[in-house]
Amino acid sequence: MPLITLIGYRGCGKSTVAALLAERLGCGWEDADVVLEAAVGCSIAEFIGMRGEAAFRDTEAAVLASTLVAFDGVVATGGGVVLRPENRRVLREAFRPVVWLSAPAAVVRQRLAADPTTAARRPGLSGGDPLDEVAAAVVEREPLYRECADHIVDTATAAPVTVAAGVVAWLREVWRP
Repeated sequence: MPLITLIGYRGCGKSTVAALLAERLGCGWEDADVVLEAAVGCSIAEFIGMRGEAAFRDTEAAVLASTLVAFDGVVATGGGVVLRPENRRVLREAFRPVVWLSAPAAVVRQRLAADPTTAARRPGLSGGDPLDEVAAAVVEREPLYRECADHIVDTATAAPVTVAAGVVAWLREVWRP
């Protein structure tokens, strides 16, 4: 089982913070999106383009419940993993503690717009521009992230190293399974 799991919308810093947490905790880390891409042999954007979002969500759920549940380090999930009730159940039962990295939609949109890999790695799920979906998706997913989270960290203004240090402090001082 993972040592700690990060959830949150795309662009909230999950992968960056996961690497920093792994370094501080002396363990490995996995990015669920990278694991999924390795399993399907193409990028998420290509996979969704060929097979659709439903097939992507099926594969995402399978990766979560099989490959990642056995991993004993830091796991950074995909931003939409919380959309399926079964995934939320698995997160609560097998991936705790779960830390939700959050940021307001305007901050997320700004980060995604500044990232040149957004179009290739972060497809628009409605078939349009991924930047146009941010506000509605953040609002839609907020209660789902909250449902899974043992701890919430606002990443809007804090540097990733500061976020990681705060999560480690929380783990050591507060977290009780």
